[in-house]
Amino acid sequence: MHTELMNLYYKAEENYLSNVDIKVFRHHIESLQQRLSTYEFLRDHEIEIFQPVADALQKQYPTETPQTLEQVLRQAIALLRYAAMAMLLNNPEFLQHRLLEWLTEVVKAHQTQTLWRSCHELLSDRLKEMLTDAQQDLILPLLDQAQATLVGLPAVVSVHA
Repeated sequence: MHTELMNLYYKAEENYLSNVDIKVFRHHIESLQQRLSTYEFLRDHEIEIFQPVADALQKQYPTETPQTLEQVLRQAIALLRYAAMAMLLNNPEFLQHRLLEWLTEVVKAHQTQTLWRSCHELLSDRLKEMLTDAQQDLILPLLDQAQATLVGLPAVVSVHA
């Protein structure tokens, strides 16, 4: 998003924006408003999102140590926060560079891929309950990207402008 807006900015230095350029600019502004609204919702409802995920994860893995479950949940919270920022910036590379490069190694070292698969599924299901379809389209592809990276699957990410 930033590159396209910067290009419009530089065009405006030479002359007024064309109608087509204004439509592109308007689209970016409307998209930013939707992404900001989604970001704020995720921030404001973090506990409501994660409590049922934590409860279900604990039920699914009753023999797992509380420390391991807590570690995975803390990492999942960090993941959602970074994914929300990547969504806000409309930049999936932000998620890859800021979080997934080191978190992937942590997941492998602690052998928590199975917990991550379950946590991802529970988190996705919870977000589908709480978010509108448009909001889901903004955040879920990033979470799917993260899941694919964390458990070693190929990721296909399409971020909506």
